[in-house]
Amino acid sequence: MLMHSPAFSYTNPFIVSIFKHAIYVSAVLWIIGIALFLVLGATLAKRITLFNLSPDGVGEPRARTYLRFIFGAIWLIDGILQFQPSMPLGMATGVVKPMAVGTPHWLHSLMLGGVGIWNAHPIALAVGTAWLQIGIGVLLVVSNGKVSRFVGALSAAWAALIWLIGNGAGGIFQSTSSILFGWPGATLFYVIAGIWLATSNDFFIKNFSKWTLRIVSVISALAIILQVLPDRGFWHGGNSNGLTQMAQTMTQTPQPHIISWIVLKIGTLSGTMGGGFNVLIILWLAVSAAGLWLAHSKSWQWPVWVFIAGSLFFWVVGEDAPFWGGLATDLNSLVPMAALTWAALSKFSTMPPLQRRIPKEMRSLSGAVFAAFAGAAIIFSVVSMGWAALVASPDSSIFIAVNGPAQVDNAVAPTFTLTDQYATSYSLNEHKGNFTLLTFLDPKCWTDCPLLANQLQQVESSLPKDAKLDIVAVVANAYATDLPSLNKFINEHGLGAMRHFYFVTGNLASLQAVWNSYGINVAQKKSDKMSVHSDYVFIVGPDGHLHWVIPDNPPENWAGQHSSSSELLRLLHQSGLK
Repeated sequence: MLMHSPAFSYTNPFIVSIFKHAIYVSAVLWIIGIALFLVLGATLAKRITLFNLSPDGVGEPRARTYLRFIFGAIWLIDGILQFQPSMPLGMATGVVKPMAVGTPHWLHSLMLGGVGIWNAHPIALAVGTAWLQIGIGVLLVVSNGKVSRFVGALSAAWAALIWLIGNGAGGIFQSTSSILFGWPGATLFYVIAGIWLATSNDFFIKNFSKWTLRIVSVISALAIILQVLPDRGFWHGGNSNGLTQMAQTMTQTPQPHIISWIVLKIGTLSGTMGGGFNVLIILWLAVSAAGLWLAHSKSWQWPVWVFIAGSLFFWVVGEDAPFWGGLATDLNSLVPMAALTWAALSKFSTMPPLQRRIPKEMRSLSGAVFAAFAGAAIIFSVVSMGWAALVASPDSSIFIAVNGPAQVDNAVAPTFTLTDQYATSYSLNEHKGNFTLLTFLDPKCWTDCPLLANQLQQVESSLPKDAKLDIVAVVANAYATDLPSLNKFINEHGLGAMRHFYFVTGNLASLQAVWNSYGINVAQKKSDKMSVHSDYVFIVGPDGHLHWVIPDNPPENWAGQHSSSSELLRLLHQSGLK
């Protein structure tokens, strides 16, 4: 077990500094390079002056133009939120993992798999996600015609992935789901918008308004069912009211006083009125559902405005206008749903294409340049995220966030001679030219030591068979120094197949001398089933000098374990191991 316990923070300074350099320097340089290549290619092909001037682009329906602008802006906001320094470490663990609670087994497994992949590559995926969403947003705003249809499809695909894995299918399987609290998921409306943008102008103008309003109508009707269900708590009075409880929870997040004041006041009012306030919510949803279903055929505008007004009100009091705190990733569901509904106003169907004040030549050239940089951001993001998730080894961000960076040390490593698991004498650095990875394990431990053993296996399996490395574990238990205890631990945790692994022991005086020389604290009473000891790993060079002292509080999950082994391998290679 561990005696030092570094604090884990989503804003770990070391990881934040790496993230900032990756997102603001490395990524920007790549994006500029790719963009210049795209601009050069378009110029040589004499296509740059034709951008946005196709008949489909010039004749784009006004509703489609508005839809592009709105969801382009929303993607930009989402992308900017992804620049928050807490995203690499907090996105998977603080946002996605809690949403997996209460989901079906298949979705739960899918989401936790996504958490593992993110935590194995938090920097690359956080950087890629931010720039991908910026790229989609900019490209939606500046492009029309075939380019916008392509980016609409890309937007829908990316949003669908987020909706399923990142949002847990919008909470549709959870027992607390309510349209006031994020159901059916913000990115579901990005998917709907993206699908419409991927269609042809003719199909769009004939179908968009009618079917979008009816889709929102059906969602509003389903939302009524959720509000009526007694287990949601909206019929309760006092502090047990669902909205009251949510208000008290949400306002714990740092935010402007006026927002928290409004949210708390409405939450208190909901608890005071009990079921009466829920009747008002149901009435709003019922009027919206009925009106939106008929809005297109009747050329009604009022249902759209009723729905938008209610959405914005509950966006504040139910969803807490979610910009605040360090893990907000989008505007939540009610704003994009209201935006989609506004773009579907039937009056836009009869309006001519939006007239621009900028000359078409300038609009084409400027649009092409912006599109090149947005496309470069998308290309960079897709390639870098794909490489990280499918090819690259897990990085060490999680390990460093838990333990802090390793310490350089050039002192002479204290030598010792003990007995290995084969009852043979083993001395530190007895194999000339070999590096040594040294740690301390309790053969009776069932918590950290098995995790440390797993790290040692991963390191050994990642190296060539002829790697000049001894992996040595010294017993860290005053009452389990016998060889049967050592070999039982080796067998239980599959360490016997390791080529150059030595689990060494000796009499208590000899072990205490080694513990003391390496600063390892071992606390234990005879009645204790296992010891409490400090977890460190040491890298000793062939010359007998310490290279690195590595605090190793081992993370438990798959990503954390691979992060740990990646850091150990990096430091071994940095020390000179081939």
